[in-house]
Amino acid sequence: ATGVLQSFLANLPDIFVILFALQAGLYDVVKATIVGSILATVLLIAGFAFLIGGLKHGRQSFSQQSSRQLGLLLILSVFALAVPTATSALHTPAADHERTVTVVVSTVLLLLFAASLPDTLRRNSPIAASQEATAARVEADHVGQWPLGLAISMLALSGLGAALTSEWFVSALTPAMDALHISETFAGLIIVAIAGNAVENVVGIQLAAKNQPEYALQVILQSPVQVAMIVAPMIALAAPLVGA
Repeated sequence: ATGVLQSFLANLPDIFVILFALQAGLYDVVKATIVGSILATVLLIAGFAFLIGGLKHGRQSFSQQSSRQLGLLLILSVFALAVPTATSALHTPAADHERTVTVVVSTVLLLLFAASLPDTLRRNSPIAASQEATAARVEADHVGQWPLGLAISMLALSGLGAALTSEWFVSALTPAMDALHISETFAGLIIVAIAGNAVENVVGIQLAAKNQPEYALQVILQSPVQVAMIVAPMIALAAPLVGA
């Protein structure tokens, strides 16, 4: 459950950056950022986590069912995201109704993610007595825990900070691309995707280094799943609100 929440909050900068980029007319940056966020996390960050965790602790294990569900959701969402493009590329009758197709696909993705949440929470509840959970509990007792009110306030302030810094980031993006002579696609695929997912990237690798592979896997792989099933649909539905 914490992995789901962590990934959602860490994806907030992605949402804000993409919305501001849409408003600025940087459509290639937007498309490349969505693809880059999925690829960079699945390949680069998961690879780093496995490498660092393995070098430090040897063989690590995680729930087969958890990884299978995350992989299945990602595959389903990628196929769903391809539907609007396929209807246009194949010149089907639905190509004349691309906005309707996009809205339907976006809604289906959001509902599919919501339907997967109960099973995710139910499946993760039995790990309370596991060695990994015990280590995390010992660390929490040593470091201390914030009161709920303070934690919620900090989350709200962090969300506000993400919105502000995202606007500055997009404002600086065009001059940077011009100065460095890089394309919008490269900027979105590499620079924006890695910067926008920095939070879960760092946390996931840290968790693997602390020998908490199950938690690390949830944080890392929940991120691309949520990009495909929450961020992309929300952006598609919200685009007209920012004039895109």
